[in-house]
Amino acid sequence: MATMTFEKLKQIRDQYKTNIDQRKIHQEASYHGKYQVLVCASTGCISNHSMNVLKAFEQEVKNQNIANKVDVVQTGCHGLCEMGPVVIVYPQGAFYAKVKVEDVPTIVESHLKNHQVVTNKLFWESFKDGKLVPIHETGFYKKQKRVALKNAGIINPERIEEAIGADVYQALGKVLTSMKPIDVINEMKASGLRGRGGGGFPTGLKWEFASKSAGKKKYVCCNGDEGDPGAFMDRSILEADPHSIIEAMAIAAYAIGADEGYIYVRAEYPVAVKRLEIAIKQAKQLGLLGKNILGTNFNFKLTIRLGSGAFVCGEETALMTSVEGNRGEPRPRPPFPAVSGLYQCPTVLNNVETYANVPRIILNGAQWFASMGTEKSKGTKVFALGGKIKNTGLIEVPMGITLKEIIYEIGGGILNGGKFKAAQTGGPSGGCIPAELIDIKIDYDNLISIGSMMGSGGLIVMDESSCMVDICKFYMEFCADESCGKCVPCRIGNKRLLEMLTRITDGNGKPGDVEKLTELAYHIKTTSLCGLGQTAPNPILSTIKYFRNEYDAHINDKKCPAGVCQKLLQYFIVSEQCKKCSLCARNCPVKAISGEVGKTPFVIDQTKCIKCGACLSACKFKAIIKK
Repeated sequence: MATMTFEKLKQIRDQYKTNIDQRKIHQEASYHGKYQVLVCASTGCISNHSMNVLKAFEQEVKNQNIANKVDVVQTGCHGLCEMGPVVIVYPQGAFYAKVKVEDVPTIVESHLKNHQVVTNKLFWESFKDGKLVPIHETGFYKKQKRVALKNAGIINPERIEEAIGADVYQALGKVLTSMKPIDVINEMKASGLRGRGGGGFPTGLKWEFASKSAGKKKYVCCNGDEGDPGAFMDRSILEADPHSIIEAMAIAAYAIGADEGYIYVRAEYPVAVKRLEIAIKQAKQLGLLGKNILGTNFNFKLTIRLGSGAFVCGEETALMTSVEGNRGEPRPRPPFPAVSGLYQCPTVLNNVETYANVPRIILNGAQWFASMGTEKSKGTKVFALGGKIKNTGLIEVPMGITLKEIIYEIGGGILNGGKFKAAQTGGPSGGCIPAELIDIKIDYDNLISIGSMMGSGGLIVMDESSCMVDICKFYMEFCADESCGKCVPCRIGNKRLLEMLTRITDGNGKPGDVEKLTELAYHIKTTSLCGLGQTAPNPILSTIKYFRNEYDAHINDKKCPAGVCQKLLQYFIVSEQCKKCSLCARNCPVKAISGEVGKTPFVIDQTKCIKCGACLSACKFKAIIKK
């Protein structure tokens, strides 16, 4: 294979660029040229059989004899997971939602063959007043700004030519041919990019420390572990745009003087792992990994390491211990990884989203990136938006956007017209933001000031049907189970917190329990070895601060205001509404319901009732209530 030079790379880019750019425009529905059908092939849509939809499109365009006029392309996540499987047809940008295999023949014949958009299959926001609405003008996308997700949903992640056509590896070429390592570091520092994995440490400063650390061997690592419940930001980026992460790691390696790197990905992400493997193989074949990259003396080797699902391995020192082949446990700091990391060598470790920003900064300039966001939190942030909200999915928004804008404009509001109660940011290590703080601007410092944190980017929305004490118990169950056990505060302290929360939700709480929870939580925060233990009590402390009344109701009144905690519930049959049909009694597993069919209303014996809710589910006449 001839040596790949920067000029040859530009030629490949120019060859494919026009085709890629066609996937970002909006034309009239009467367009008669070549169509590009983009089918989401990320994990969320795959679970809804999008690969069958993809195959159906490929077969149907052949059956309709229009294969030469249509490109069917698998892509990564388009973001609006609630509407999956998503299919977007360009150049109109027609957004087809919840597409099934049986919908494909109609779309192919009407839209791709006869140039008539199938309006009843479109995402409802993308068709108004008889006209197609450009995707970027719909409510879900209007306030988003795609930087890390620039290529997600646009390119085929398994074709390196398409990635190059979308400017991937151009930043690496610029760095290797016209920038010194210190120039790269200064550009990253000037951009203000902070780590997107939770801690928010300045990326350029981290790279500078590693660059200045003495060592014959240095490493770069990528944290793709992403263990937070409800988080799928890094997974989606790896599935949609793996070459950008490879490029960014090579840039980091050049900046600090490393020649080897590791991508640590949890094995539960098979699609991401497969696409990374394909991307690394393709990059090697084109000479974008290996020796003398782009005709320079820069060498870079990249290896994938699979994690086995331990949450603690999201902590940087535990991750590196796992990469080394040992049990994933954190190490005391200092020394920090920039001084002594992987194999005791200077190491830079950033997460997937952080790396995804790097090539964009190099190509567009530090000031371009710094112009977005707030004074201390530059750029954008990717969130996995979920919970009791209409538009669940993956979003990327400028730092400084308000929580209210995310929930009511991007997210479409609370499900079923419910009332917003709280939002959980930062996963198990984060905190709950109450309704009275819905106007808070989302950035690192603002979230910390109210007892929460940015975390990796999970954002779970809750309505009034959520019990905040039960939510805390859920996260504490997770943290207690995921503790590596190396330090006593986390190993023992989190179990004690969980025991108290369980006792409270079971109706056995005692006066003074809230004070005990608070005291122990602060001890664990200040004495644990790593970030898992130091932040695990955050949900407890934030909910006690903002939802103390719910703790008091559980402890003093033995009631769960949200009606969630099973052992504090009681089920009653409203005699006036009872139809005397015995359906509830027949479905009760412990025979706690008695009455005569057709003669007397049925009654629940509270001493026998196990509060399973089977009677409530069985009753067709809404005669059973829970309190």
